[in-house]
Amino acid sequence: MRNKGFLITEAVEPVLIGGGFRPASFSETFQAYNPATGEKLPPLYPVSSWRDLELALKESHQLVPELALTSPEKRARFLSLYADLLEKQRLEIISRAYLETALPAEARLNQSEFPRLINQLRQAAAACEDRSWCQATIDTKLNIRSKYGPLGGLVVIFSPNNFPLAFNAVGGSDLVSAIATGHPVIGKAHPGHPGTTKLMAECLLEALRGSGLPLSTVQMLYHFSSDDGFRLVSQPEVAAVAFTGSRPSGLKLKEAADRAGKLFYGEMSSVNPVFFLPDLIREKAGFLASELFASCSSGSGQFCTKPGLAIFIDDENSRIFLRHLRQVYAEPPSGYLLSPAVQHNLAEAIARLKEAGAELLIGGQPLPGPGFRFEPTLLAISGEQFLKEPAAFQTEAFGTLAVAILVKEASEMIKVAENLEGNLTAAIYYSSSSTADEKLYRQLEPVVRLKVGRLLNNKMPTGVAVSPAMHHGGPYPATNHPGFTSVGIPASFLRLAARHCYDNVSDEYLPEELRAKNPTGRMWRLVDGTWTTEDI
Repeated sequence: MRNKGFLITEAVEPVLIGGGFRPASFSETFQAYNPATGEKLPPLYPVSSWRDLELALKESHQLVPELALTSPEKRARFLSLYADLLEKQRLEIISRAYLETALPAEARLNQSEFPRLINQLRQAAAACEDRSWCQATIDTKLNIRSKYGPLGGLVVIFSPNNFPLAFNAVGGSDLVSAIATGHPVIGKAHPGHPGTTKLMAECLLEALRGSGLPLSTVQMLYHFSSDDGFRLVSQPEVAAVAFTGSRPSGLKLKEAADRAGKLFYGEMSSVNPVFFLPDLIREKAGFLASELFASCSSGSGQFCTKPGLAIFIDDENSRIFLRHLRQVYAEPPSGYLLSPAVQHNLAEAIARLKEAGAELLIGGQPLPGPGFRFEPTLLAISGEQFLKEPAAFQTEAFGTLAVAILVKEASEMIKVAENLEGNLTAAIYYSSSSTADEKLYRQLEPVVRLKVGRLLNNKMPTGVAVSPAMHHGGPYPATNHPGFTSVGIPASFLRLAARHCYDNVSDEYLPEELRAKNPTGRMWRLVDGTWTTEDI
């Protein structure tokens, strides 16, 4: 066993396959970093060989029929118990997540992300018990009935580097959606926080044991090669893939999944433009600059909803706004980047923006250690520059980085909006007391609306509430399908569900949700065109 050419003498962490932790099959290992010091953290984790993936596929595949038939109550019991067990290990999990990510332990991990993790598990459990998510539809005259149910295969989950808890492969929204809809899961941990994932997986295994779900319901691998990832998503046992990460990696996985006819749901890239209309800038230039910087720098700029483009009309008031922006972006960074790769990619992104013609106003350089840090960076271009080469200024990069686009007039602002790629979000800031801002808003909004999943007014896009009304998706390249979301039940469940139709099937052979008697007494069903909780 070797790690970068050296003989491995230390213990290597086991993987979760077949209902328990077992030694991995591997030829190399890796370690997580402490982003605050730049040092590697013990222990060693395996880069699994195809043998591990093959075994995980086998264990998951054999459970497909059993999990499809598990009761909603049993799935809900697992999700609730998992939340309980995570809460018992809260301090240990948060401590490890802080060590591996350097994200603020109290404000971010303890007060925000961990409660979000628990909330989405409990919401999913409640939705399982209620059953309304499956949208049972009944035509009594024709005796045709349908509902959503399992896809008939396993779900593979790839998790991102920036949310060690709430989007973890063994605890995030993709995991709860897969379990709630009756699927076995193969989860790939992110190599940036493997220790956090191990602690969560231990709780998950205990919850499986306590709930009565099969112990092999979830397999967890820490890392594997890109080629093995492409091979994994194209296997016949796989029904769907849920991916959160970079556009290049996501598109390569999607290509492999597409060739095999697999469902692929990828959240990949977003620059989240913010439009500032003139009269509000005149009223609140300093406040708006501070608000943009606070959102852009949140989590050291490592949110997929970070505002990366600021678009406003070039006039006397906007030049004051730009001065305020330069002042706030001159503040020293308060946090760390997640890895040396993030730091390197940020430097490369800034170099590409400058090469394309952007003017560097402030920042632009990595900071010396310890740890992975980078100056807050602000660049500027004209609307004319943007319109000549729109794609050059729309590449997502983690870090406190924003590009100001100064347009000549309202019509050019609308042209910029027309040339935006698909995004998760866009925000329009306007003065409610200004008829001029209102007029421009009404011209701009219809264009922006078709470019994004979530449109905000006078609010920054960083936060993504766990709500049934939330849509965390958008047109390509934000995601590969604008009709689906990874956050917000029941829509997040429906990504991983198939429509099951029953034509002239006797009541006793129907799923409970489609029988004459409402199985819970509170489940909403569409019966002959009317939503009701009544028996038929």
